[in-house]
Amino acid sequence: MERIAVIGSGTMGHGIAQVAAMYGLRVGLYDIEEGRLVAALGQVRSSLDRLARSGKLDETGTAEALGRIETTTELASAVDGAEVVIEAVPEVLELKHQVFRQLDATCPAETVLATNTSQLSITEIAAVTAYPERTLGLHFFNPPVLMRLVEVVRGLRTSDVTLGRGLELVGQLGKESVVCQRDAAGFITTRALAALRLECLRIYEEGIASIADIDKAIRLGLNHPMGPFELTDLVGLDVALNNSRNLEQVYGERFRPPQSLALHVAAGRLGRKTGAGWYDYSPEGERVDDSEG
Repeated sequence: MERIAVIGSGTMGHGIAQVAAMYGLRVGLYDIEEGRLVAALGQVRSSLDRLARSGKLDETGTAEALGRIETTTELASAVDGAEVVIEAVPEVLELKHQVFRQLDATCPAETVLATNTSQLSITEIAAVTAYPERTLGLHFFNPPVLMRLVEVVRGLRTSDVTLGRGLELVGQLGKESVVCQRDAAGFITTRALAALRLECLRIYEEGIASIADIDKAIRLGLNHPMGPFELTDLVGLDVALNNSRNLEQVYGERFRPPQSLALHVAAGRLGRKTGAGWYDYSPEGERVDDSEG
């Protein structure tokens, strides 16, 4: 493949665009506001600079990768010539339906339409399109430039050709893939991680251990790179709450979010992006020692 498009320039969108550009693909990056695109390119530039300082990329590679990303507020321009379009907007089904209706009306029938959803039904997202067989899930992980896995999710009507092209792109981006053959809410990783996160929240609410000690136990005892509270601060407590509520609708009581999570979100403690979540953070984004939300 030579060109893809990414719809949405937030954390996941600009991260996916960066990975594709680093691996030699031209990228059309779309958002509805120019300011968001300027901020996204700034984030990409900072990430590339960090890779260059660590010796993983040279200055030429940085410039070339940036040069492959074309930002635009015109959807038709973003998807023009793209073989795969990856939607990376917030996890709201109505919003995704709006995007996929526009993509269905704009892209040629042979263009693969992918969603980066971490939990919503691929079949339900594709239901608003005229060609649901060309739609699949490509769930990248945060941050896309570092995380090696992509979940490839088959909807009820996803064709073998579409699945194959999705796997081809994942391989071209230097990622490993797992295939979810059945379209089930939360797929593999979101469902498993939500269960761990919610149980750790209950352990905290029951006064069994502190947030810091629960994180330490999961890091050192289970060999996870981050504890569940640290990870939720990175992803966003609002995102975690939304994920849990969506999974609760499908799987019932076992995914009901504990009160402490909802209270933190109501208080605006959403994690690193607001300077406070389960932990407090300095203006530079460093965790303040011994702090717990």
